[in-house]
Amino acid sequence: MPSLSSSLERVGMAPADAEWLHLLVGDWQMISDLSFADLVMWVRENPSTWTCVTHVRPNTGPLVFYDDMVGMHADDDRRGLLARCLSEQRIVCSDRPAWLEDQPLREEAVPVVREGRCIAVMTRHSNFGAMRAPSRLELTYRSTADTLVGMIATGDFPQPGLPPGYRRGAPRVGDGVMRLDLDGVVTYASPNVISALHRFGERGRVVGDFLSRIVTDCVDDHSVVDESLPLVLTGKAPMLSEVEGAGTTLVIRSIPLSDNGTRFGALLLVRDVSELRRRERDLLTKDATIREIHHRVKNNLQTVAALLRLQGRRVTDDLARQALVEAEQRIATIALVHDTLSRTIDEAVDFDEIVGRAFTSIVEVAAQGGGVRWQFEGSFGMVAAEDANALAMVVTELVNNAVEHGFPAGGPAASGEAPGGAAGPGGTVRLRATRRREAEAQWLTVDVEDDGAGLPDGFRPGRSGLGTQIVSALVQDLRGSIVWSAREGGGTRVRFEARLRPLGSGDRASSL
Repeated sequence: MPSLSSSLERVGMAPADAEWLHLLVGDWQMISDLSFADLVMWVRENPSTWTCVTHVRPNTGPLVFYDDMVGMHADDDRRGLLARCLSEQRIVCSDRPAWLEDQPLREEAVPVVREGRCIAVMTRHSNFGAMRAPSRLELTYRSTADTLVGMIATGDFPQPGLPPGYRRGAPRVGDGVMRLDLDGVVTYASPNVISALHRFGERGRVVGDFLSRIVTDCVDDHSVVDESLPLVLTGKAPMLSEVEGAGTTLVIRSIPLSDNGTRFGALLLVRDVSELRRRERDLLTKDATIREIHHRVKNNLQTVAALLRLQGRRVTDDLARQALVEAEQRIATIALVHDTLSRTIDEAVDFDEIVGRAFTSIVEVAAQGGGVRWQFEGSFGMVAAEDANALAMVVTELVNNAVEHGFPAGGPAASGEAPGGAAGPGGTVRLRATRRREAEAQWLTVDVEDDGAGLPDGFRPGRSGLGTQIVSALVQDLRGSIVWSAREGGGTRVRFEARLRPLGSGDRASSL
């Protein structure tokens, strides 16, 4: 099914007109709910063809069209209604009821006007068969919807200053509806709004009073009031504001209502978001706690690494000293991951940052002044915390082995100069990372290459040394595989693949 953007591109609509339709569609769920009607957007592809580009159903009443209308062409009767609306540039009702599965429908076409031009036509479809004696709430809803539809036909809606509907906690029609007159006096408040204001601290009558007075008297702390609140409470500007009182948090959105460009009142949508904000505060507290834990783990690991360094200085046996140095490096790698996690609110890390911080020191320490250069290509992307430690250990072990065993005495001179590397004789270590998606799985492929001495005779992966044993075990934990091979032109190439765990839904970082 084509998206709204692709449909508008296909018919060649100008970008500014397309953006206007996107703004309208971003808010037309509200109009559908107030109208208790389906809304369908039509654009004309050619003089005889009208195509539906998007469709919305009400949440407040029975729907009209069970099947999605997107991509359908208007039939002869509806095409005539659309053409009449376009030519006369006014709201046009169908001359006779339409029928859908023995249900009578009321259809009207609304010109979508921008800068005096009709750029599309919106049809509103109401089910006559579901109608009954309307309540005051339904009468108010439909009256407000008719006003908004009239503003669409005159080019006064959407209002570009309105906040986007996807803002966290943004109220909807079902949350609560309020109407204000030109002076900011409440002329109607739905039961949900009255209940929310009572929780907010208002004990008096809501209808007939100034909303600004009601809210101002109940605000807990006047020193932290949103600067947009006065405009919202009087309905003078299309804005969204948040206010706290009596332990209750309300989000209020104002939509000025006008008739032929003259403002006469406002529609306000109100939502009690107290529980939402409480959960957000709990999450922030948990995030801070998790970051503090990562910070303390990093400090503890650095302490252990320092103790190993001190112990290594007192050891006279060369093999024992080298073992302590390697243990210190492995602990420092894990500490680096926790340090990165302690500085983010997500349980995911930018692994390229870890590589950038660790690669140079790894090569310099392992080469012991042998002048080994390094190159890094591609990108690891964002990696979940569960994979970060194992991945960091595998990469550092492979790079360390490439330098230590590939260039035991500095090795032959290598051609080229790598960014970030040290100049001088030795060789080059290359690290290359690529990401790919297969079905729902994220796969990471990493190549570590050197132009050094190559694999030793009798090399058996996983059994030739502690480093390869560690790598083999960690690659299994990453649900991957690893292969050691001779590099074309001399040296060694190690490739491992890992199936990365998906990033949590709460992470604000995304994978490649």
